[in-house]
Amino acid sequence: MPERFTQLTSRTFVLPQESIDTDQIIPARFLTTTSREGLGAKAFYDWRYDASGKPIADQALNTLDTSEHRILVAGDNFGCGSSREHAPWALMDYGFRAVISTSIADIFNSNALKNGLLPIVVDKETHERLLADPGGRVGIDLEKSELTIGNAPPVKFSIEPFARRCLIEGVDPLGWLVDRIPAVEAFERTQGHAP
Repeated sequence: MPERFTQLTSRTFVLPQESIDTDQIIPARFLTTTSREGLGAKAFYDWRYDASGKPIADQALNTLDTSEHRILVAGDNFGCGSSREHAPWALMDYGFRAVISTSIADIFNSNALKNGLLPIVVDKETHERLLADPGGRVGIDLEKSELTIGNAPPVKFSIEPFARRCLIEGVDPLGWLVDRIPAVEAFERTQGHAP
């Protein structure tokens, strides 16, 4: 079950590169598990470690305090490439709870929403403000679908209503349906059908 998401205030971590694909988020050689646990150690692996598996000393991702930096601000076209649920799993296990960009690949967006990671698409001006202030504090209010950046007026963002509801309730789409089985069975009984 995903963790409930209503509000989050966090510092940002900025990766301004465009077209960060799912193989950069988690290389294909690590897709041998169906468990989410431990995938954070493999997130951005080829950026964080050298060919011998030794951490790259000046790579900020290796020293990032993810209890303080839970919002990833990425360049345009984030999450492009092949479909893999492991990508949002790795980002969440690493410590991120939301990704902000000017565009997020459709399949990654869908996988993220189904697994508790909030993908937010913003306009170019808002994105430039976020890129220019790495580590800045950002507030996310999912119930209002708003971002708060500094003292500026809140920025609205769009999210598919059912996905928003699932994130707020802390369930995935299947969990949402399972929670409603008693109501479905009660309805069937009123229609003369036995469950």
